[in-house]
Amino acid sequence: MDQVPIASSGGHHAYGTANPGYGTATPGFIPPAYNPAMYAPPPINAPPAADINAPSAPPPGMFDTVPGYEGLAGGGGGFVPPPMPAYPVPQPEPGHTPQQWNIPSISEDTAREAFALFASSHCCYNKSPAKDGVITNMEAFNTYRFRLETFSEVRSTAWSQEPYHGQQVDANTQHPPGPWDIAAKSPQFFHDDKQVIKVPYTSSVKNCHACMGMGRSPCEHCAGAGNKMCWVCNGSGFRMRDDRCTHCSGRGRENCTWCHGHGSKECNACRGKRQLLVFINLTVTWKNNKDDYVVEQSSGLQVDNLSKVSGKEMFRDAQYLVYPVMGFPDPQVVRAAERLVSEHQGKFSQTGRILQQRQTIELIPITKVTYSWKGSTHVYYVYGNEFRVSSDNYPATCCCTVM
Repeated sequence: MDQVPIASSGGHHAYGTANPGYGTATPGFIPPAYNPAMYAPPPINAPPAADINAPSAPPPGMFDTVPGYEGLAGGGGGFVPPPMPAYPVPQPEPGHTPQQWNIPSISEDTAREAFALFASSHCCYNKSPAKDGVITNMEAFNTYRFRLETFSEVRSTAWSQEPYHGQQVDANTQHPPGPWDIAAKSPQFFHDDKQVIKVPYTSSVKNCHACMGMGRSPCEHCAGAGNKMCWVCNGSGFRMRDDRCTHCSGRGRENCTWCHGHGSKECNACRGKRQLLVFINLTVTWKNNKDDYVVEQSSGLQVDNLSKVSGKEMFRDAQYLVYPVMGFPDPQVVRAAERLVSEHQGKFSQTGRILQQRQTIELIPITKVTYSWKGSTHVYYVYGNEFRVSSDNYPATCCCTVM
């Protein structure tokens, strides 16, 4: 076939085999060899060259439209909504009615041991209140925590590129599979994960847009000149009136240390290979979306503390889609379950595919402990299965000084 000039985005011309429908050379195209004279530094005392940075974005014709991925034309990308299911999805079924029970109050010995461990974990706390304080009252305040988890899969596509060094080129050999037709690894439910897959039959070779197929690009630190004004003498060649600058030997300029005086560097985009393999990447993201609701309680303990502890699990239900918990004695939990299940199923089915849902109810024990020390009354809380302690007004603290 005839050799015809093919216009590129920078106004230059490369030569390759004409290929109707494409604005770049075919995969076999070899650009002209790098010519050092293009980036030759100016004379020693000449001013630096103007800023000639290469294009920072691909030209409009860099990415060809791939059937089934027309939304990526121009190098864009984004989330891909899942297709409508080809068969009816399983309908959620009501789970068994959770039982209600109370956790017995902890003993005084357990409360005292937890308080002593809490005091010893703070370097500025005197151990005397925990050791010598006398417990005068213990009161149990159990509360419920409802948790809904929705494990979803989201898929997104985007153009990607890498230096071409002989990789397989398969664009236009077959119709590429759709984003949701590509098999991904089997995820572990309720664990975040991600997989990036190169979409088959989308790989093609393009002339590198960053260096115009030269393999090298002008050094941005010296604007391609290879040298810069001497910082010692400010380009005059003299440090004093008759004292020649020893740093630049009186030239007024010094070689650029970034490009070692060459004026150009290996192209970051193609790594000197002159061509790029461009293809579509599919990113599959699995995410466990979680929401908690804690029933308010009147113990005085801040609800935020409960996010750090576990409780006694009373109820667990896992399905493709869960049905809001029914028949639970506390109406606040029932209302929270209805609201969160509706929100999750509406929200996460729009942007991805719901794979599994799980709802649990925990009973979290809280014990309010009142004690006296040196004639004053104080309070601390022991909460969760871990017997964690909260004491906002510990009566014996000191200031530590680091020398």
